[in-house]
Amino acid sequence: MTDKAPSPKQKRILQFIRKFIDTRGYPPSVRDIVSGCKISSTSVVAYNLARLEAAGYIRRHAKISRGVEFLNTKRSHQHIVSVPIIGEIAAGEPIPVPHSETWNTVASEELEITEDLTLGKQKVYALRVKGNSMIDALIKDGDIVLMEYVNNAKNGDMVAAWLKAEKEVTLKRLFREANRIRLEPANTQMKPIYTTPDNVEVQGKVITVIRHLA
Repeated sequence: MTDKAPSPKQKRILQFIRKFIDTRGYPPSVRDIVSGCKISSTSVVAYNLARLEAAGYIRRHAKISRGVEFLNTKRSHQHIVSVPIIGEIAAGEPIPVPHSETWNTVASEELEITEDLTLGKQKVYALRVKGNSMIDALIKDGDIVLMEYVNNAKNGDMVAAWLKAEKEVTLKRLFREANRIRLEPANTQMKPIYTTPDNVEVQGKVITVIRHLA
């Protein structure tokens, strides 16, 4: 690390990043920093992040919108891990996928992320989101969701739900009602999906969202 001290603006960015990670458990995006630090544009943030990286305060991972790693705190010991991206999931109408037994077997590509983004979970995979039914949960078309591979979930968890009869999968919040399952979108313009409990198989729950910066 160099001896060059960060500027007041850069100190503000560092403080914001540290507080954001401590509060939420994952780094902020460039747009989060623009908003949180009241900076005029993403290009100004990008410039200052580049200067902080050159000075040895942080490390950035170019292909990850939240890939900021501290180098002057305990976060410098974080590792980079590879998570398989196994396909796409609809955050709108369900889309067909092969079938339950082959869902988690083939990765279309690998995503390198800082270990803290997995929140200490072991069975983690990634999906690209298609559609905008979860937009009110700040999950948009093109985002990547990191999923913990589990087969059970609590009411309100955001899950990848396999609909057995339809042979389709969808990203929704799951709620168990008297004699049915409600798969609730986070979009007031869209209606929930209702089905029977024996028609739903949970194939993972969302632990982190990685933003797609348009």
